[in-house]
Amino acid sequence: INAEYMGKSSFFFTYKMTKLFVGGLSWNTTDDSLRDAFAAFGEVESARVITDRESGRSRGFGFVSYVDPASATAAMEKMNGAELDNRTIKCDLATERAPGAPSGGRGGFRGGYRGGRGSYGFSNGGGRGGYRSRGDEQ
Repeated sequence: INAEYMGKSSFFFTYKMTKLFVGGLSWNTTDDSLRDAFAAFGEVESARVITDRESGRSRGFGFVSYVDPASATAAMEKMNGAELDNRTIKCDLATERAPGAPSGGRGGFRGGYRGGRGSYGFSNGGGRGGYRSRGDEQ
């Protein structure tokens, strides 16, 4: 990051410096327990454990946002490698997804539910990507 840019006051820059990614969370960790664990380092603006859309179960990571960057930095340094709910967690500055970047789920090149080639079995034998094992070759 450009040192000249760091000296300028920018809401966007400050916001990015106050949001932490927390990985390796236990499935038992809740928004409240995550907030409680990080509250010792400063005023927590928000704490959220990311859950699976279908099952509602934790995906094992979350985000904690602080009101000021100094609190976020202190939390990141102290909590990275710390134990929370009997799991060693990883803590780092959160990064925004690039516009147009894949967001997970199904899809991608030749992956996903019906594959990336053809359309439901029409033309060039398509529609077979994704869930096929090697033994299914014809």
